Amino acid sequence: MSATSHQKRRRALAAVAGLTTVGALVAAMPAGAHERGNGHGHGHGHGGYGHSRTVDVQLLSFNDLHGNLQPPAGSSGRVTHTDEDGTTRTIDAGGAEYLATHLRTARKGHPYSITAAAGDMVGASPLLSGLFHDEPTIEALNKLELDVTSVGNHEFDEGAKELARMQYGGCHPTEGCFEKTAKGKPKRFRGADFPYLAANVTKEKTGRPILDPYFIWEKNGVKIGFIGVTLEGTPGIVNANGIKGLTFRDEVETINKYTKVLERKGVKSIVALLHEGGMPASGSYNYNCDSPGPGDGISGPIVDIAKHVSPQVDALVTGHTHQAYVCSIPDPSGKPRMVTSAASFGRLYTDTTLTYDRRTKDIVRTSVASANRVVTRDVPKAQDMTRLIDRWNTLAAPVANRPVGYISADIDNPADAAEKPLGDLIADAQLEGMAPADKGGAQLALMNPGGVRAPLVHKASGSEGDGVVTYGEAFTVQPFTNMMTAVDLTGAQLITALQQQVSGSNEAAPKILQVSKGFTYTLDMTKTGADRIVVSSVKLNGEAIDPAKTYRVAMNEFLAGGGDGFAVLKESKNKLVGASDLEALNAYLAAHSSASAPLAPPVADRITVVK
Repeated sequence: MSATSHQKRRRALAAVAGLTTVGALVAAMPAGAHERGNGHGHGHGHGGYGHSRTVDVQLLSFNDLHGNLQPPAGSSGRVTHTDEDGTTRTIDAGGAEYLATHLRTARKGHPYSITAAAGDMVGASPLLSGLFHDEPTIEALNKLELDVTSVGNHEFDEGAKELARMQYGGCHPTEGCFEKTAKGKPKRFRGADFPYLAANVTKEKTGRPILDPYFIWEKNGVKIGFIGVTLEGTPGIVNANGIKGLTFRDEVETINKYTKVLERKGVKSIVALLHEGGMPASGSYNYNCDSPGPGDGISGPIVDIAKHVSPQVDALVTGHTHQAYVCSIPDPSGKPRMVTSAASFGRLYTDTTLTYDRRTKDIVRTSVASANRVVTRDVPKAQDMTRLIDRWNTLAAPVANRPVGYISADIDNPADAAEKPLGDLIADAQLEGMAPADKGGAQLALMNPGGVRAPLVHKASGSEGDGVVTYGEAFTVQPFTNMMTAVDLTGAQLITALQQQVSGSNEAAPKILQVSKGFTYTLDMTKTGADRIVVSSVKLNGEAIDPAKTYRVAMNEFLAGGGDGFAVLKESKNKLVGASDLEALNAYLAAHSSASAPLAPPVADRITVVK
């Protein structure tokens, strides 16, 4: 984006920044706001207008950052590499200071370079960002010179109005401005320098997108259009209150609609930024998912979407599943098309070369090349990012560094395990918090796996000492501040909930609930759908669950509202609301650990898995 166009955009956005509703923001959007900028023009080199028929455009992309400005801890901060001999090794990766250095280095020698993202830049963030409603992350992305991103489901964690604030700026509506100017006056949050795209998120009353549906990047006559969408199923995985009055439309229909709009504007080179993804057959970031044929090594929603998105779209940058892949999935005409994802938390970025033909104004698809690159920590830190992190850390320190408990070893949250030690710990904490008769009388607890965001690491990177769990670390594990509930469920409903883990919308990618101590069952993965739950094995404290009996069950409000495909949980009765999930975790750590008697990781022996 040129300096002049940047200033024009800022003036235009400033004019609407004081409006209080998303609808008003959309209505006041300046005409052509989706065509901001003439490209950053990162780096140096040849490629000016008229030098040749084709121009190589560098597309650097990433997804699912989730406010991880500091290097993620434990397994959340590693990627797996498969060597030529088939052995695997892990590499420490991630951290905004290193991501900035890697991106800036990658741009050198590339006069045509675009940086794009596929959603979930904010939300479910560690305390450094989450405590300040993700203003630090938006500021960091501005410094990274992000050109454009789609929205993800987590951009709606605090509702559509807060998403609008992330885009247009302004201080938090209830907490005000977090920083002060040199003169001691409140410092207004400036918002994102890049457009958030939300083509398939529309107002029910008007049918118009709540934010720009597309963005046109242009430099020296080279034009590339970006269409941004989030998964249609977002309402099932976010708090319903924040998205009232919004409709989340079909991803394919929306992308194809705006592809035609861009073509009418003379833009024939198009990239879709899509917050939906797939599951590669290997967890290694360098896995070849085109072996034996294009796209054969990947499954999940992205496969069907990619096969139906218009052939005029030249590449899909995806996310949501936190997986790493670079695949060629056939488009509707049968031609291979690049589909990428860069894992999560800033551990990887994808480097794609798009060869632009000036005569046809289209991408030469047969020349598209792409690879995931590791954000290693063996490069110099970007000093501007270090200063940003230090500044916000200073503000967060009084809250973040307070000890809340002690652990004797890492309590992990492995992505590939049905039952996770940290999931057990959280479920136990929720049961204990809601078990007293006056607080709900819960007999067991259920915890959604997606709500456990990071491991608890015995030796953290800070200065608090081995085994100490700080408030900041606990917040990183449970950043949503979901309120706890205790509800009535019949035994039959409880069994149905277990079956919904592995059937319906969850059959392809099971969402295994984490359960409290005393609740046990067998999961038979050799079977399909609901039959994977061995009903006779479902027991509470050694006694078989009685379908006709009523049980008091603790869970967060997200689950109680039927989130993550657990529709039966909405049928619960006699709901009692308690403290937040974070308060329950901190109280449990305080009650069950000390410096001399740290808490040991749970054994994780509640779910028996048959493979």
